[in-house]
Amino acid sequence: MLNALLGRPVVPNVHLMSILIAIRGILPPCGGTEMRTILSYCQGLPERTFGSGEVLLVEKEKQGILYILIEGEIEVLKGDFQITTASEPGAIFGEMSILLDIPHTATVRTLTPSRMHVVERAAEFLQSQTDITYQLAQLLAQRLYSVTTYLVDLKKQFEDRQDHLGMVDEVLETLVHQQVEECSPGSDRDPNTTI
Repeated sequence: MLNALLGRPVVPNVHLMSILIAIRGILPPCGGTEMRTILSYCQGLPERTFGSGEVLLVEKEKQGILYILIEGEIEVLKGDFQITTASEPGAIFGEMSILLDIPHTATVRTLTPSRMHVVERAAEFLQSQTDITYQLAQLLAQRLYSVTTYLVDLKKQFEDRQDHLGMVDEVLETLVHQQVEECSPGSDRDPNTTI
């Protein structure tokens, strides 16, 4: 998709992974107040306990389920690459798939025994629970702000480069200004639209 947006070759995986590692290092620990507030709105939702190593969401599958962490530690994997871990109560998993109506973009697995709120029919839940949806929107906006800030810094550092790092300004422009009406998964490197 990025290649189509920018009309350029796709960044090799090794470079993409190094960028993901760098971004993971600058993102705030996914939460704080928003996560605790989200958890406070979950009182009365069904709870389930998972053992260590259990897969909650599978990359490239669409389940329609939202998970909200009560206690435990979770990892997010893209293929075999660990993108991040989360242990903050109130951390949400599956929100991108629900909000964009696409298959999961990553696998989510427990690292330790974990207790979660489980929301079936999550799209209906988010449409009817405006308080939690607003808190989720704030959390997603914070994540986008952090990534955009990081990309601006990269743009300043590598604006004279002609290799893949020189693409940062175009990626930033695309993220900031494009208003996509429909999200379509896949890319020129992996055109599988069931991602």
